[in-house]
Amino acid sequence: MIKVGIIGCGYWGPNHIRIFSQMANAQSTMCSDLSEDRLNAMKRLYPNIKITKNYKDILQNPEIQAVCIASPTNTHFAITKEALEANKHVLCEKPLTLKPNESVVLKDLAMKKKKVLMAGHIFLFNPGIMWLKKYIESGELGEIYSAHAIRTNLGPFRYDVNAMWDLAPHDISILNYLFDNCPINVSARGQKCLGNSMEDLAFATLEYPNNLLANIHVSWLDPKKVRQITIVGSKKMIVWDDLDNIGPIKVYDKHVEKTSTFYETYGEFQLLSREGSITIPQIGMGEPLKAQAQYFLNCIEKDEWPALCDAQKGYEVVKTLCAIQSSMQQNGACVKV
Repeated sequence: MIKVGIIGCGYWGPNHIRIFSQMANAQSTMCSDLSEDRLNAMKRLYPNIKITKNYKDILQNPEIQAVCIASPTNTHFAITKEALEANKHVLCEKPLTLKPNESVVLKDLAMKKKKVLMAGHIFLFNPGIMWLKKYIESGELGEIYSAHAIRTNLGPFRYDVNAMWDLAPHDISILNYLFDNCPINVSARGQKCLGNSMEDLAFATLEYPNNLLANIHVSWLDPKKVRQITIVGSKKMIVWDDLDNIGPIKVYDKHVEKTSTFYETYGEFQLLSREGSITIPQIGMGEPLKAQAQYFLNCIEKDEWPALCDAQKGYEVVKTLCAIQSSMQQNGACVKV
């Protein structure tokens, strides 16, 4: 039984408490938050959990082997570093840090302490995304031309990071996973529509190796909640819609063919669109957060590095986000990652 401490009981922390309380090989032992009301709410839901306003009580508890960090983004580096120094395994919510070099420090420290350090890139455990990965690897899409990701909603508004840092880590981690690479360079524009200090919408273009372009649109200021990714290949195209419970994946048998048309003096190419059927594969309905927690626990039990979303993967996402932020500050200039 792995005893887990959860730091942060705001928006996402209670979900971690719920999941680890349900696991056969784990227990939510203690949680911390600065809000007494939130702590009391957790105590009512989970009478056996210990509560504290000081997260250091979790780190100093010798019974607790692992820590889940769901505190504000600007605290991730300091708390994760303290947890590793206290010889705890760590699952830290995305993004891992706010600076690339901080992610490297944490990675080196985790290796030195021989502790699991995992970034909470939950969509890598989404059944639809896992299916997408296998389908791309099968080669049925042909050559990948482009990808387009949309993640919008009206709120929730944050004041510690902008919409890009809040939402895009999901899509960057997904694209890096699907393409087995991180971007070469980026270009991005953002806007502060509501007049506060944080961009509430942004558009970013990421260039991956092999001339592959990906576009990301994130917004807190949109009438519709959208969670979609479109992958365009030379043979087929795919749309993943996380909010479509009936069929989150749709495979479009559509592509473009070149045909030669010859005249007396020259020849030219014509582009012809070919349209076939739409396939909706059956996708499993497992809960990604539970799959992520089990993966974390398995890595601890087997003493394995969490290759799917380790500190290196977290670093690559943070490095990309910093390049995007730099591009936005330069009105869309191309920035190397």
